[in-house]
Amino acid sequence: MGLLASIRKEWFIIGIVLAILSAKVQPELGVKGGPLRPEITVSYAAVSLIFFNSGLSLKTEELTGALLHVRLHLFVQTFTLVFFPLSVWLLVRILALTTIDRWLLRGLQTVSCMPPPVSSAVILTKAVGGNEAAAIFNSAFGSFLGIVVTPTLLLLFLGSSSSVAFGSIFSQLFVTVVVPLALGQVCRRFLRECLERRKPPFGAVSSAVLLMIIYSTFCDTFSNPNMELEPTSLLVVVLIIFSIQLSFMLLTFGFSSRAGSGFSPADTVAIVFCSTHKSLTLGIPMLKIVFAGYDRLSLISLPLLIYHPTQILLGSVLVPTIRGWMAGRQKTLKMSSLQPV
Repeated sequence: MGLLASIRKEWFIIGIVLAILSAKVQPELGVKGGPLRPEITVSYAAVSLIFFNSGLSLKTEELTGALLHVRLHLFVQTFTLVFFPLSVWLLVRILALTTIDRWLLRGLQTVSCMPPPVSSAVILTKAVGGNEAAAIFNSAFGSFLGIVVTPTLLLLFLGSSSSVAFGSIFSQLFVTVVVPLALGQVCRRFLRECLERRKPPFGAVSSAVLLMIIYSTFCDTFSNPNMELEPTSLLVVVLIIFSIQLSFMLLTFGFSSRAGSGFSPADTVAIVFCSTHKSLTLGIPMLKIVFAGYDRLSLISLPLLIYHPTQILLGSVLVPTIRGWMAGRQKTLKMSSLQPV
């Protein structure tokens, strides 16, 4: 009975492991153009379902309140699209003195220029119990901002004469983020009483959909034949990416949770995930457009392919720890507010 309870409690982490193992055993099922058609089922259906689910579960007044949390949004977007790229640019200049492949270093720079993802940051914030409304707003707003800012940053740091198809990326974001979220909110108005009475497992649904995204991501990673790297170089890249991500998570956590920051514990959770996560869904198409014709495109893309599953794995592993911290912090704040002055 104890084992079953543990499995039921940690089903998501177990699901992640199984998804990765399945992708390793048979990656051809989940690659682009494969039987599962991830270019449709993941890029459109899965992401749309996540935001429809969020729209259906999120109280309208909470989303409206999130729009007004300007200071939080300013911090997240500035960190993601200004501080992150500049910090990695400085790191890359130092790493250029080593023997690491210069195309791989370009790949690290491209990761830093990417906007936040439209799925994982929201789901992980919700899994912890953080400010989901703020996470949704920043993921959606950051993605739209990234349509213009990301190509500009790529051209600024790396240089390319190619033009970016803003229209197609913008239309995909509109279809997969804005429309489902709006539909979810509209449906909630008619189903509010039923939803509050039955309390559907919105979190479990989103987590299950994320497993599909994880599986597809690792299928692409394991089936990519153009990764011309020896194991040592691959390990170095993984360690650098892991270090960057963990350092930035600690940095954003430390800044937003310090006394006098003005952010609540729930805000801190949204800030940590939204500020440090990067979009693979938007990133790869942009790289293919901006760097069209580059012989080493696979090496440029490699760090982003590694970063995406790393952020999901690292975030998922830290969920129980962050949830425990948030619960403890909220309890402390509540008790201190009840004490007489």
